[in-house]
Amino acid sequence: MTDKTFPHAEVEPRLYAAWERSGLFGAKPNSTARPYCIVIPPPNVTGSLHMGHALNNTLQDVLIRWRRMSGDDVLWMPGTDHAGIATQMVVERMLAAEGTSRQALGREAFLERVWTWREQSGGTITRQLRRLGCSLDWPRERFTMDAGLSRAVTEVFVRLYREGLIYRAKRLVNWDPKFHSAISDLEVENREVKGNLWYIRYPIDGEDGRFIVVATTRPETMLGDTAVAVHPEDERWKDLIGRHAILPLVGRRIPIVADAYSDPTKGSGAVKITPAHDFNDFEVGRRHGLEAINILDRDARLLDGPPVPEPYRGLDRFEARKRIVADLEALGLIEKVEPHTHMVPHGDRSGVVIEPYLTDQWFVDAKTLAGPAIAAVEAGRTRFVPKQWENTYFAWLRAIEPWCISRQLWWGHQIPAWYAPDGAIFVAHDEAEAKRLAAEAYGHEVALERDPDVLDTWFSSALWPFSTLGWPDKTPELARYYPGEVLVTGFDIIFFWVARMMMMGLHMMGEVPFRTVYVHALVRDERGQKMSKSKGNVIDPLDLIDTFGADALRFTLCAMAAQGRDIKLSTARVEGYRNFGTKLWNAARFCRMNLCVAPVGWDPASARATLNRWILGRLAEAARHATEALEQFRFDAYAGGLYQFVWGTFCDWYLELAKPALAEEGALREETRATAGFVLDVILALLHPVMPFITEEIWHLQADRGPGPCEGRRTLMVEPWPDAATLPRDPAAEAEVDWVVRLVSEVRAIRAETNVPPARAIPLFLKDAYGTTLDRLARWKEPILRLARLSDVSPLAGEVPKGSAQAVLDEATLVLPLAEVIDLEAERARLAREVARHAEEIARLDAKLANPAFVSRAAEEVVEESRERRAAAAEAKARLEAALARLAG
Repeated sequence: MTDKTFPHAEVEPRLYAAWERSGLFGAKPNSTARPYCIVIPPPNVTGSLHMGHALNNTLQDVLIRWRRMSGDDVLWMPGTDHAGIATQMVVERMLAAEGTSRQALGREAFLERVWTWREQSGGTITRQLRRLGCSLDWPRERFTMDAGLSRAVTEVFVRLYREGLIYRAKRLVNWDPKFHSAISDLEVENREVKGNLWYIRYPIDGEDGRFIVVATTRPETMLGDTAVAVHPEDERWKDLIGRHAILPLVGRRIPIVADAYSDPTKGSGAVKITPAHDFNDFEVGRRHGLEAINILDRDARLLDGPPVPEPYRGLDRFEARKRIVADLEALGLIEKVEPHTHMVPHGDRSGVVIEPYLTDQWFVDAKTLAGPAIAAVEAGRTRFVPKQWENTYFAWLRAIEPWCISRQLWWGHQIPAWYAPDGAIFVAHDEAEAKRLAAEAYGHEVALERDPDVLDTWFSSALWPFSTLGWPDKTPELARYYPGEVLVTGFDIIFFWVARMMMMGLHMMGEVPFRTVYVHALVRDERGQKMSKSKGNVIDPLDLIDTFGADALRFTLCAMAAQGRDIKLSTARVEGYRNFGTKLWNAARFCRMNLCVAPVGWDPASARATLNRWILGRLAEAARHATEALEQFRFDAYAGGLYQFVWGTFCDWYLELAKPALAEEGALREETRATAGFVLDVILALLHPVMPFITEEIWHLQADRGPGPCEGRRTLMVEPWPDAATLPRDPAAEAEVDWVVRLVSEVRAIRAETNVPPARAIPLFLKDAYGTTLDRLARWKEPILRLARLSDVSPLAGEVPKGSAQAVLDEATLVLPLAEVIDLEAERARLAREVARHAEEIARLDAKLANPAFVSRAAEEVVEESRERRAAAAEAKARLEAALARLAG
């Protein structure tokens, strides 16, 4: 242990390889210990570790390592998602570079290429999770397209179809014109676009010269209009309700209907209703029994035939917009055009504008499945942490629409449905069963054609908590580890994944899939902005691991994971927590050089020295706090409490105060060595879940256990979690040493605030001190002089010298004569200027934050930054005012 800094680049791969070889990451289904299971949110097989993964998996690993040390039989189930559209894109790009395409290869050959790519390149993110230190049960790794999970997917589809909960229907979906597939809402990215709002005159049938004006951002879809809607209370159009308008350029009569969907305060108050090309219009159409007329093909071009008028057939949608607007203008039917900025949906991978598209798809009756999922959370069978996310969960599930589960892709679980020549559908586990069902239905064999579509990846992910454990077979793992204990996830997939796992778990297993859902926030940049490549503010976790080590990154993310608050990450923060690791490393070097090791079987209750009993008491408090914080998912409190104890209490106070005892031979030295070694070992155990590499390495070096775990050697990973109840507490010793710490801290604060030169030793007087205080002063005089940089410390006889700084400590007043040390007048003036400067800053920020326009219009991160600056200025002002008050005499 000669290095002055922890050599993370050398140690991390060595330790991780040894851990993995040891098999100790693995669950033990035959164990009698309490089972504790977490299933990983399966990252895309195409993925690479980003900061969201780093946060999510760090928090999971903290829980897993903590519960493993607590004696539980832990299963952290690893796996990856086949990521239908993302993976198909990757392989199609490769084919394009080779001058071919999936269509040229054909489906079977294309899927072979995808599987080949997956075997060769699909394990990137699992290798990167190892670099982060994640202790997953790797031999159990699953893939959503592996044989077992594919079997589970087919079984669920067949069961739900036969129960009437999966059906085929024509409905609107998010359609990607580039990929020619329906996509999920999560794959839709709404982007702000500067466009126009066109006000178009629709002639009133039977009343020449009268028009109803509709405002629209999409004139091209008017060719599919089947109504105009107005608010029932809008006096401008009330008399037209029930009458008809003539659809310009088409000539079709369309009804004018009353519907609260039309907002009288927006546009003209009248809206065109195009049920086949707008989700809201689709619902209006259902309410009023309107026809849904599709005018687009799968490329988002206007149909090359009826019902599209001949001049616009086959046009690209945006070219059609120009032509239609020009023709309307020529007819005098454009009343006005206003610039209009609005949100337009784009495919997050294709980058093209997404179309609401009316097409035949497979759907799940999500509303029926949602009922039990809502009831389970209402009854507390599954709880959300923080609790407010239950509201999001309930809101989404109570407003749930049918779930479109079909995708027009080749990579994925092909839908187990076969069609007879007359269109009859046979859903079965395999083709042989489908043929048997068809033969029974027709009385003879018929030719069947399988549905070419695949299932939405969220369908297979919804089964993850039980399909990964061997369902539909009744495996020992399924009986033991379902339901899981905790799900750790981001808030953005509460609906897409959490709610769907709840629905499927309850329906297929009769039980919730997990007892607790811990929802973490986003990792943003240091200014609070969302990380994105376009902004150039993305921080790569692998770069941080290379530079500062995995422990530093993990500790940073844990320390900043306050419930309900986004993480503002910067390289400087990771560097700061790397310095914490260096502090721990050097404290361990100090202990090792001073032979601070607790003998085997040493009883901490045998310690007699006040200092040693004090640190053992403080250790007990740190252990209690750490355990409670983890039980409550307060990761920031867990990390923050240990940071304060290790850096402050143990390193800066205990080891400093213990130096005289360690320098002299005798029983006190041996007791202090044992105490310091014991406390360090407990610190390493408490920190291990969040900083596994440095703690394991120190633990082995500290007691000559060898450089890290290997076959046949112990490992900190399975050492018992510290039990605060077994650690001795001595209230009298804790009060006494705490008094010393408070006294020295107060003197240091006065020196810093009043600009006393660091090297200048000054006297300290205690006014009105008596009894216990004087006894403590006598016992601790030497360390007080040394640590507070004092020339003398004694009770005050007589009046307080002029020009003294004062502070109260219990019944006594600390008096530091400064008249001969600093220029008191100059220092008072400096402090007054600083107080005034901060007061001005506070006033300026108060005015800004009191301005409703600023708070409502400025970016959220800008407002939050102003609040933080205001709080920092107020804190600094209070500190300076206290210092000025001390010099007032």
